[in-house]
Amino acid sequence: MIHVTPEIDALIDRALAEDLEAGDITTESLFPSHIHGMAIVMAKEDGILAGVEVARTVFSRVDASLDFRVLINDGSVLDSQSHIAEVEGTASSILNAERTAINFLQRLSGIATETNRYVCEVTGYDTHILDTRKTTPGLRMLEKYAVRVGGGKNHRCNLGDGVLIKDNHIKIMRHSGLDLRDMIEKIRESIPSTLQIEVEVEDLDQVIEVLNTDAELLLLDNMEIEQISQAVKMVGDKAIIEASGGINLQNVRAVAATGVDLISIGSLTHSVKAIDISLEFV
Repeated sequence: MIHVTPEIDALIDRALAEDLEAGDITTESLFPSHIHGMAIVMAKEDGILAGVEVARTVFSRVDASLDFRVLINDGSVLDSQSHIAEVEGTASSILNAERTAINFLQRLSGIATETNRYVCEVTGYDTHILDTRKTTPGLRMLEKYAVRVGGGKNHRCNLGDGVLIKDNHIKIMRHSGLDLRDMIEKIRESIPSTLQIEVEVEDLDQVIEVLNTDAELLLLDNMEIEQISQAVKMVGDKAIIEASGGINLQNVRAVAATGVDLISIGSLTHSVKAIDISLEFV
């Protein structure tokens, strides 16, 4: 269950402002504000639920008197008949909060669902499914939470979370005459001794270059399955191996079978399909 922080509260307030900055002209024109109602939040397709506490907070931010009753928790398996929550109180308040709450639920549940598909695909292998920083601007904390709900793990949450030397770092520093060993030594001088260094590589020659340093992790970027297998054999237990790039539900199991430790997948967050969830008055 996610803890709703002040940062998430501020995010919810911005999302609500998109809908309510000029009020709800339809609801305000149709019936008085004291009309009472009860509605059900329900799924309309299969999936994994994520974001129910965020939805609860949305309704509370609109009207603290609304009674939001959670019926199933994050991580629950959804089908087309699943009732997620009940909300009761002033009907206009429920309608004001509806779209924002459902938007959060649909997107976060979509991410949890897609992550879980990948996790299930690699069952039986000692490989973890990771997200990336390819998240919706402003939603990273929530989207990475949804990945965890789906059974995945989080890669870096921000650029200060860990050292990852990517191709552009290497290109820039080589113009200054530094090779990879020099770069790693330079970084070691600036970071805590407990922090690990990961290096992105694109071919087997670069794998060999990294193995001649003391980097703890290798990121195999956009390599073919055969190249990944060769890299795993070359590295052995000298470093943790992450595969990334071009990985989908059709090939992820084959990637896991190579023996990599981690598989990171940007599409978990950058292009996921939302789960169909609605709110209906009863």
